[in-house]
Amino acid sequence: MRIAPVLLAIAMAAVPANGQQGSAPFVVQETGEGFATLDEALQANRGQDFTVLVAPGVYRQCAVQQAGRVTFKAVKPGSAIFEGACEDKAALVLRGAGSVVDGLVFRGIRVPDGNGAGIRIEIGDLVVRNSMFLDSQEGILGGTEEPTSVTVDRSTFSGLGQCHETEDCAHSIYLASRGSVTITNSRFEHGRGGHYVKLRVPRVTITDNSFDDSAGNRTNYMIDLPEGAIGEIARNTFVQGVQKENWGGMIVVAAEQRKYRSAGLSVHDNVATLAPGQTKSPAFVANVSGERLALGANQLGAGVRAYEVRNP
Repeated sequence: MRIAPVLLAIAMAAVPANGQQGSAPFVVQETGEGFATLDEALQANRGQDFTVLVAPGVYRQCAVQQAGRVTFKAVKPGSAIFEGACEDKAALVLRGAGSVVDGLVFRGIRVPDGNGAGIRIEIGDLVVRNSMFLDSQEGILGGTEEPTSVTVDRSTFSGLGQCHETEDCAHSIYLASRGSVTITNSRFEHGRGGHYVKLRVPRVTITDNSFDDSAGNRTNYMIDLPEGAIGEIARNTFVQGVQKENWGGMIVVAAEQRKYRSAGLSVHDNVATLAPGQTKSPAFVANVSGERLALGANQLGAGVRAYEVRNP
């Protein structure tokens, strides 16, 4: 299991509350030009492809990317913390051709509709790496009819999700598109409602991650593929906690509809156990797709049932 270290100690370290490091906390790498706010940096370079370097600080602000391909990169990973939300959506609202988020922290983001996220992707592809999403309603949220690609690597999702603040639930990651989602080498923990990963996409790769629900509260599935999907779920570690709203399955396929093919979805070499005190007996994989999955060898602890077929 190749899990990136959890950088919570760095994220919670003391940094200037206004995010100011000198006169230019946001610097465009290609030109060296500095800006007082992230939104100013985006507007001044709108339509271009560039990298904006973010100095250490706590930024009670947000930004909307309108065009181009932009990389948002922390000068020191884990030390640039965003706590604001634009358009009552997210700290970063992405509508460009593509985006990369590298080393940033998103913390304490809440909005009235219950979907306050670190990142809201509306247009374009997205790569997230070495980042943290902490104590918010949602980590990464996005939906489009385009065949977009989202990749998340070496990132931490902690204290996210809700089903009690608003009518609709929020999740650590919730994405929908006609493309693919890849999640690798990342950690999910301390869920506060909803699912840890919910994906309405035709192809998924979810490998080498840790799903630790032992301190979760009012959580549901570890991985929900509500419309079906093909791809691979492998080499992950799952621990199901006691305080569940829905304990019946860890990985659930096509529970809402059979929009995408699920035949051949490969689930192998995972480890799944129950936290101390959990007396329920969940299915490791619950399949509602009506198709045959490719279930390989998975190491399951006492009380975890390997497989369950459910009627739609």
